[in-house]
This record gives sequence, C-alpha cells and structure tokens, in this order.
Amino acid sequence: MTQSSDLRAEIDRIYREEYGRVVASLARRFGDLDIAEDAAAEALLIAIERWPSDGIPPNPGGWLTTTAGNRAIDRIRRESLRDTKHKAAMMITDDTPHEPTGPVEDDRLRLVFTCCHPALAPEARVALTLRLLGGLTVEEIARAFLVPETTMAQRITRAKAKIKAAHIPYRVPERDDVTDRLGAVLAVIYLVFNEGYLAGSGADPVRTELTAEAIRLGRILRQFLPDEGEVAGLLALMLLSESRRTARFAGGELVTLDEQDRSGWDRTLIDEGHTLVRECLARVAATSARPGPYQILAAINAVHTDTNDARDTDWSQVVALYDQLYAVTPTPIVALNRAVAVAELDGPDVALAIVDSLDLSGYHAWHATRADLLRRLGRSAEARGEYDAAIAATENPAETAYLARRRAHLVDPGA
Repeated sequence: MTQSSDLRAEIDRIYREEYGRVVASLARRFGDLDIAEDAAAEALLIAIERWPSDGIPPNPGGWLTTTAGNRAIDRIRRESLRDTKHKAAMMITDDTPHEPTGPVEDDRLRLVFTCCHPALAPEARVALTLRLLGGLTVEEIARAFLVPETTMAQRITRAKAKIKAAHIPYRVPERDDVTDRLGAVLAVIYLVFNEGYLAGSGADPVRTELTAEAIRLGRILRQFLPDEGEVAGLLALMLLSESRRTARFAGGELVTLDEQDRSGWDRTLIDEGHTLVRECLARVAATSARPGPYQILAAINAVHTDTNDARDTDWSQVVALYDQLYAVTPTPIVALNRAVAVAELDGPDVALAIVDSLDLSGYHAWHATRADLLRRLGRSAEARGEYDAAIAATENPAETAYLARRRAHLVDPGA
C-alpha cells in the first residue's frame, strides 16, 4: 500500500469516528439535518484535499466540526434564506442563549432522541439514526433491514422531512417524558453497537468507533436513568460482548465463541458487566418485575463469560434464558439463537428441526447455523450448499474466511 493510500485510509478512519459528533453538533446549531449532512460531507472533501499537504491536524474532529460549520454558514448565506436562517448562521458570535437542550449535555444523545421521536415511523427512527450517528451508507442500512436501497433512501428522506415539518426539537426530553422514546433509543444504540461488532460490509470486520460510541451513549443513559433495568441491561450486554472483541478474530478470520482464547478477554469489562447483571437480577427479585430483552440477553452473555472453558458452559441455563427471551420477544432470530444452544444440550438433530421450521432463508446466519448442524450430523453435501449460501449472503471478510474454512474441511463420505 502506498503512502498516499495509507493517508486516505487514515482520513477515512478519522471521518468515520468523528462523523456522528460533527453531524450532531451541526444539527443542534442549525436545526437542519440536510445542512448538517451536506456540510459534514464537504468538510471531508476539504480534508482529502488539504491534509495530504498540510498534515492531519492535532484535533482532527475539531477541525472537521469547524470546517463543516463554516461550510454550513456559507451555504445559508449563499442561498439567501430567511432572516431566521441568517440569525442561525451568525450563532458563532451570537450571545443569545440557545433553546434549552434537555437534562443531558451531549449532542449525539440529543440527536438519537430526536431521531426516535414518536412522530416518526419505527423503522425510520432506526434507519435515520444509523445514517446520522453511525455514518452508515444507505446501502449498508438497507442491507441490514433486508429492503431495497431505494426503499431505505425514501424512508430516511421522509423522516428528515417530518422532523423539519413538525419542528421536532433537538433535545433530550425531561426525565418524566422520556419513556415514550426509551425503547426506540435503546434499540438504535444496540443496532449501532451490532454494526460495529460485526460490520455488514467493508474491509474491516469490526468498526470500533461504532461499538465505542454505543457504549458511551449507554453509559450516559445509565447516569441519566439509573433505575431503568433495560438501560442497565443494554449496557451490560454491550460490555460483555465488547470484552471478547480481541479474541473474536485471528489471522483475518472470525473465531467463534467455543474456539476463542479466553485469556484474551477483558476481565475489567466482564466484571463491570456481571455487576450490572446482578443488579438487574436483584431489582427483578425485589419488584417481581418481568425483565426485558436486554436484561435477558445480558444474563445469557454473563453465563458465557462466567467460565474459562467453553466445555464448562451451563447450556441448560442458556436455553432456559432463551425460553424467557422468546416469551418476551418471540422472533425467528431469537428462536434461531435458541436452537444453537439447544444443539449443545439436546444434540444437532433436535436443533436442526427447530432451524428448519424458521422462515429465515434470506438471513445469512440461518444458513451458517444450518450448515454447522448438517456438518455435525455428517450430511456434508447438504452442509456444503448451506455454507455456499451463507458466504453469498455476507460481505464481512472475516466471517467469509471462517465459513470458507469450515466448508473446505467438510468430510466427503464418498471419498
């Protein structure tokens, strides 16, 4: 790789890390998502033009925010918008107090709450946040939702227009009014984390800037809502998942949970996650409240991270927790994950019957799970076809490498 391509890769990395911060800051300042997005994109083009000769600035995020802000001001002045917009453009020197922004002083969290306003359709809330906060392309978001790119682009456009037309403010609601958005906010944060945890596309199998941002937002929510069990559950879930990050890849290939070197797990994150799970369990016991999905998922991860050897995993407890999760969230994805645990407890034949009953033929993990179960049952020809389908349905390079290796190691019974 040449020095020029190395520098471009570094610029792209910085931009991905800072994108959400830049857009959130501009959205609060100018009150217009289109202006915020366009100005952020212009700042990147200027960085690509200037940084190779000037060098990357000491505070690249601040440079991008300032440059994008200047681009936004130029656009507003150039288009000769109404006086209110001119005033917005002069906010850089205006001492007039800003509109109250809510009890949390964090631009990105405010942006999440704005995107999760109940006036927006549920699928649009998630898509818009992934676009603005995570910097995902419309193509990447469409792939995650299993819809055409044009459909997703229309959803995002309509959501931004709705925010503008309804004058939805860029602020975190007061504590007493947050409940109508909390579920959507938690879902969005978890989706941002998941996209970073196993990237849907691109050269890098993980996007640490997204996992770090999701955990950061989870910690802020935890401070804001310390008595909300699902907030604690989500944070615990992300911490326990993140604790295994460095052990999840080796030689450019995904390493599954049963094969990971557990000495490489981050014990500090595990201890913090376990503490949160115990807190959730104590709250449930004291109040007889039904735990939500994030608390149950965190408990499942706590079981997995509670042993130094995969062979010591308490699979009966894992299956029991998945039973609870399915009662709360009866989705095919939960049933698929439960089947993986059932395979360890009752055998691959029982699990395969469950998997075959699920309508998930368009989902790459369904094919990968089915391939592994067929492999364990000695049905190599069928397994080979499922590995091919799983490889065709994923663009993560590390996952593709793992699936290809497993396929190559299939034993041909006729040989």
